[in-house]
Amino acid sequence: MKLPEFEDLIVFENENYIVINKPYDISTLDERDISRPSIIKLVRSFSAELKICHRLDKGTSGILAIAKNEDAYRDLSLQFQKRKVSKVYHAFVNGVHSFKDLSIEYPIAIAGKSAVRIDTREGKKSTTLVNTLKTFKNSSLIEAKPLTGRMHQIRIHLAAKKAPLISDTTYGGKPILLSEIKRGYKAKKHEVERPLINRVALHAFGLKFFDQEEEICVDTPYPADLNVLVKQLSKHL
Repeated sequence: MKLPEFEDLIVFENENYIVINKPYDISTLDERDISRPSIIKLVRSFSAELKICHRLDKGTSGILAIAKNEDAYRDLSLQFQKRKVSKVYHAFVNGVHSFKDLSIEYPIAIAGKSAVRIDTREGKKSTTLVNTLKTFKNSSLIEAKPLTGRMHQIRIHLAAKKAPLISDTTYGGKPILLSEIKRGYKAKKHEVERPLINRVALHAFGLKFFDQEEEICVDTPYPADLNVLVKQLSKHL
């Protein structure tokens, strides 16, 4: 995969921080195969002084904060530890759901190399606040605010509420096909119909933190694949 230009990803910048809109399918940190692209490679090529302050899963797009100096990095890291940073995700899920100020508090435990499970005995305390933003024919757009930072927290919490993310096969999510929402649509003969989106439909939409006394609030637009999904879901209600 060809890396985008770092400057093209920037959505906010001041003297201490840069905030970017991370593309999906690019890891935040280096993978085992060091020839693969990563955000940290992109950051280092731009400036050796920049430090990534948190992570997003490889398949998740959206907001990522980067510190320009050591003091800024330590300050934001401390804000994450004390849960003073507010994170907002947009999740497209299977099924029609009407969540209103729902607090999901299932404990989460690691279940192997790249998955988690709900576990009341061994799991760590985890909390996600969710609200339905919009419903479609057989899916919903959910706003999720994780108050803790467990691996795959939003994905497993929504799946536990029978609202798995679209295309999230790890936790029971199913792909969305145009033939399922567009009346009378059929794929061409001998053609395998492709899903409307080919990755877990999760976007890190917003981030709120503090730069000294100033409150910084940044939102990031959807990438092209999510815009296509929204367009099709909205068109065929």
